[in-house]
Amino acid sequence: MALKKKPVTGMKDMLPAEMEIRDYVIGLIKDTYKTFGFSSMETPCVEHIENLCSKQGGDNEKLIFKILKRGEKLKIDTAKEELDLVDGGLRYDLTVPLARYYANHANELPSPFKAMQIGNVWRADRPQRGRFRQFMQCDIDILGEAGNLAEIELILATTAMLGKLDFHNFTVCINDRNILKAMASYSGFKEEDYDEVFIILDKMDKIGADGVKAELQEMGYSAENVDTYLGLFDEISGDVEGIRFCKEKLAGHLDVEIADSMEMIISSVESAKEAEFKVKFDPTLVRGQSYYTGTIFEVVMDEFGGSVAGGGRYDKMIGKFTGQDTPACGFSIGFERIVMLLLENGYEVPTRREKKAYLLEKNMHKEGILKVLAMAKADREAGKQVLIANMKKNKKFQKEQLNADGYLDIVDCYRDSVGEL
Repeated sequence: MALKKKPVTGMKDMLPAEMEIRDYVIGLIKDTYKTFGFSSMETPCVEHIENLCSKQGGDNEKLIFKILKRGEKLKIDTAKEELDLVDGGLRYDLTVPLARYYANHANELPSPFKAMQIGNVWRADRPQRGRFRQFMQCDIDILGEAGNLAEIELILATTAMLGKLDFHNFTVCINDRNILKAMASYSGFKEEDYDEVFIILDKMDKIGADGVKAELQEMGYSAENVDTYLGLFDEISGDVEGIRFCKEKLAGHLDVEIADSMEMIISSVESAKEAEFKVKFDPTLVRGQSYYTGTIFEVVMDEFGGSVAGGGRYDKMIGKFTGQDTPACGFSIGFERIVMLLLENGYEVPTRREKKAYLLEKNMHKEGILKVLAMAKADREAGKQVLIANMKKNKKFQKEQLNADGYLDIVDCYRDSVGEL
């Protein structure tokens, strides 16, 4: 059987030029988030299948790479259902593993716990631009903080990091699941239908208001119900005035404290932000994961044509492990999409070291090699990135390749002249 050179579908090999940017961005993310008080932590890439299939991850649970039991535990002949064969899976995000981690280590962690986790996740999704089956996620979460200080800090930290990458033309869209529910209640929708209503609403940017209206009526709701619902979106502005309108219009359906909290989040972020961006109240923002319980937010970047970060509050997840609910809120950056944009825009790492190369003539004698090694050591101590390589027959092409890789200072080292270098 012939071996295959290309990676598995949905996976990718990464060349040095991309890795240089990825390493730099990861370092910048860690440094920035640490200034906001977040601590690094890590969870295994494999999770218990019961945790991954706990009906908290929405459609992501349909995309799990499942792992067969091993050794004597794998009994294919007697298996009656999938769980007889499977006991683990590759994590599809970092949030469910974080909830398990906190439930397991809460007594050893500070409260609130400001967690930073960077790692690969896997989803058996259809690959497309900026989306792969294996990809890096960069999450920050605040656990144990019930107040909106958590949302404020998460948004400020994430946007500060994006600003350091010279992203300015982006918008932070913010909403609350309770506002979504209040609008549905006001319009006459049944509480048991809320999730389906929100799934349809989430397709607004793809199928338009007419498409949303048609699908809601297919659920059995009258044109009056649907027109009332969609009419609300036409009346709500994308600023604090829109929130105040919701507080008045949805009185009896919406807790006043939720509207006031949303207004405070937007006002605080706009006042304390460290980067240039817009904050928008977006009542159509849904986010697919069913574990969100309150505030939800996304970062939309115009040049990408979609979101590059998202998150929200999930106060019920940890309680599924411990039996006691714990306030939790998180923000995840679309690391792969950000790297893709940087590569497409020809981004250069600002802290790139000066590169120097020594090319050794064939059969260089010991004294010459030792001389070059000593010079290379001095260059590295001076902060340079140094490469030592043997000369190739086509030295011109070799130098062109080195120049393209950033090695602009190239020293030819010959047997007879190395002592003069």
